Amino acid sequence: MVDQENFRLCQKVTIRYFGYDLVFHRPARTSRDVLQQRKVWFVIVHDPLSGISGVGECAPISGLSAESALELEQALQKLTSGPYDLAWFLQAMNHISSLRFGLETALLDLQSGGKRMLFPDVPNRNIPINGLVWMNEIDTMRDEAKKKVADGFDVIKFKVGALDFEREVALVRELRETFPEIVIRLDANGAFTPENAMAKLERLAAFNIHSIEQPIKQKQWPEMAELIKNSPIPIALDEELIGVNDIIEKRQLLEALKPPFIILKPSLHGGISGCDEWINLAEKTQTAWWATSALESSIGLNAIARWVLKYDLKLPQGLGTGMLYENNLTSPWKVERGQLIFDDQLLWDDRGLSLS
Repeated sequence: MVDQENFRLCQKVTIRYFGYDLVFHRPARTSRDVLQQRKVWFVIVHDPLSGISGVGECAPISGLSAESALELEQALQKLTSGPYDLAWFLQAMNHISSLRFGLETALLDLQSGGKRMLFPDVPNRNIPINGLVWMNEIDTMRDEAKKKVADGFDVIKFKVGALDFEREVALVRELRETFPEIVIRLDANGAFTPENAMAKLERLAAFNIHSIEQPIKQKQWPEMAELIKNSPIPIALDEELIGVNDIIEKRQLLEALKPPFIILKPSLHGGISGCDEWINLAEKTQTAWWATSALESSIGLNAIARWVLKYDLKLPQGLGTGMLYENNLTSPWKVERGQLIFDDQLLWDDRGLSLS
C-alpha cells in the first residue's frame, strides 16, 4: 500500500506538471476511435532539501475514463496551487483515477530516491504478458497474431465485436487450429448486447477460450450477473470497475456479479491504492486478477510493472503496450519471448522532457 504517513511529510515539496503528446508508430484502432496521438500529463514532485524529484504520469482515456482531460487539468492546477496535505488531496481526488495514479507514483518515486525504482525492496523478475493483437482488418490481425506466436508469446489477446462477427469467429478458429497450444484471451469492450451475448459466447467457446473481457456494457448488473453465471467462457470485468471507487461499492460489485476475473488498470481504477483495494477484496471472493496498462508512456508502464511485482503473479499480465510510440521515453524495460523484462544494462533517456 502507498505510505500515506510519508505523504504528510512532503509539505515542502514543489509540484509542477506538463502535457506531452505521444505519437503512435501506426494508427491504433480501438472500439471507440482510431488514435494517431495520445496526450498524457507528467507530474513532477521536487524536494528542494534533497534535490530529488519524483515523476508520475496521468493518462486518462477520452470516452473511457470517468474523468475528462479538462477535469484532470483543473485538478492538476489546483494541486500546484497548494500547499496541501497530500494524503488529504489524494483522498479528495478519489474520483479522478488518472490523477491518483500520477501523484501516487510521483511520490513513491520521490520516496525511493527519484530513480524510478518504485517499491525498491521488491526484487526484479520477468513478468509474463499476453500479446495484444490490435483491432484492424482481419488479414492484418491474422498476420499480427502469427507474428506474436513466432516472437514467443503463448498468450494471445484479440479484440472482438467491432468487426463482422463471422469473420472474427473464423479468425479465432484458424488460430486455434494452427496453434492448438496457445492461450487465447478475448476482449469485447462491451460490444455485445444482453440479447445476443450468450449466443456469441457459445460460438466462441468452441475454441477453448481462456476468458473474455466485458462482453456487454457496464452498469447492467442483472444481465451481467446472469451472463457470468451461465457463460461457457469465464468472464473478466474491466470497464465495469471504472468509477467504482468506494470500498463498499467495490465489495458490493464483486459479491453481486461474482466474476471469475477482474482486470486492473491503475490509471482507470483508482490509482495504485485503489487497485490494491480491488486485489484485497478479490482475494476474499476467490476472484482472480491481472493488470493491464492503459496506453501509458514508459513512465506509467514502469510504475505498473513495479507495482505488480509486489504480488505473487498467478496469470500473465497485459503490460506490452509500451512499445507503441515513436517518441516514447527509452527505459530499461523490454519485451522478449512473451515477457516484460527489466534490463539493468539499459538506462532511462528522457533528456528531451526535462523531467528532473
